[in-house]
Amino acid sequence: MKLLIIGTNDQVAECREKFGGVNFISSAESLQSATDQLSSSDVVFDFASPGHPEQLKYYPSAMNGVVFLDTSLVRLSSLLAQAPQLRHSTFGFCGLRTLVNRELLEVTISAETDRDRLAAVCQQLGTAYQVVADQAGMVTPRVICMIINEAYFTLEEGTASREDIDLAMKLGTNYPYGPFEWANRIGLSNVAKVLRAAEQDSGDERYMVCPLLVREAGL
Repeated sequence: MKLLIIGTNDQVAECREKFGGVNFISSAESLQSATDQLSSSDVVFDFASPGHPEQLKYYPSAMNGVVFLDTSLVRLSSLLAQAPQLRHSTFGFCGLRTLVNRELLEVTISAETDRDRLAAVCQQLGTAYQVVADQAGMVTPRVICMIINEAYFTLEEGTASREDIDLAMKLGTNYPYGPFEWANRIGLSNVAKVLRAAEQDSGDERYMVCPLLVREAGL
């Protein structure tokens, strides 16, 4: 299997860790620089183009391989509206830092007829997967980022320290990381962007970003 990763060195490294059993992995920083590799790739994981949707035009009109677009901040349907050549066998995935290399690959689909191909390609990639609703922030990013946001509100109110909040969440809920530890792993700016995308997508004020988080993220 020829696997192409469009993204940063860190994103490529995380994919290598998760898909280490795949025969061939190549990478590129942008879609434009990978045009020669697209037609020969069996699977593409594209972290870069969703943030720069104008690059989606570089996908060939007939993609034989499967494409996964990072839909952590945007609906898959919104991306495909700008790239009609990708309407078949293109999926969304959760590409946030540290959330790729885990047991379940969180994905969205654009057509029910693609479910069989998704099952086949995930079997080849050696990963379990879970199909979730097509919404900005998906499921795991929304949940984790809301937990982090509430922790920032708690800190801002002076209720407890970062260390106490992290310890309480790990001991009380058996989370692998406390909210502030999680925020540092994912990246504060990524957390804020997920929350803003979820609020805009849903119109729900529950996702409003804590001012302290915004300041620390430098946004």
